[in-house]
This record gives sequence, structure tokens and C-alpha cells, in this order.
Amino acid sequence: MKIAKFTTIAFALCMFAGCTKTDEIIGSWTERIPGQDEGQTAVQGVNIELNGKASSINMSTLVYESWSRSGESLILSGKSIGNGQTLSFSDTLKIERVSADSLILKRGAYEISYARAKE
Repeated sequence: MKIAKFTTIAFALCMFAGCTKTDEIIGSWTERIPGQDEGQTAVQGVNIELNGKASSINMSTLVYESWSRSGESLILSGKSIGNGQTLSFSDTLKIERVSADSLILKRGAYEISYARAKE
């Protein structure tokens, strides 16, 4: 929980101190797992850390390791694990919108709507 508290405090400080655009995406972002029934509440997502590290939330076959930002693009890198092989990947997504509680990413027609995870 120390990291969660630090992330919350860092975000709050950035809100008041005028941090760079990159700082606003720091945090844990989740979405309901696609295809699950309305009553189910399991989530998946990505944790974006201050030091360029990233980690997956509830995704054992898509392992995020790092992130960077270039203009309005978020680049997530890591390893895809499955079918007996592990492949490195780098995924570039357009940041459509980011706020205190939501992060919307797009790649072509594909859109991901994340909510900031409650710490």
C-alpha cells in the first residue's frame, strides 16, 4: 500500500504544481474484463509507474514491463506469453483523454476505456 499512497500523493501534488502531461498518466488503470457478464467485477489493466516501469494487472499472458510517452502517444512494452512461446512487443496507443479518474486509449477503431483503480 505504500506505493499506492505515494502514487495518490504524487498525483495530487502534480494537480497543484503543474506537472508535465506525462505525470497525469501515472497510476493503476483498470477495465472490466471484456466478455464477462454484467454481474462480474473482475478487472484487468496496467500499472504505470513514475520510473518508466509498467506492470500488468490480472493479465498473465500479457506482461507489461515499461512505458514511455511521445506527444499524445503512450508506448507500452513487454512480453506476450502463449502457445509455447514468448514474444516481445511494443504497443503504441493514442491518448484520447486522460483525467483524474479515466484514461481513454485508441489504436485505429480499437478503444480502451480505463478507470483509475481505487487504491
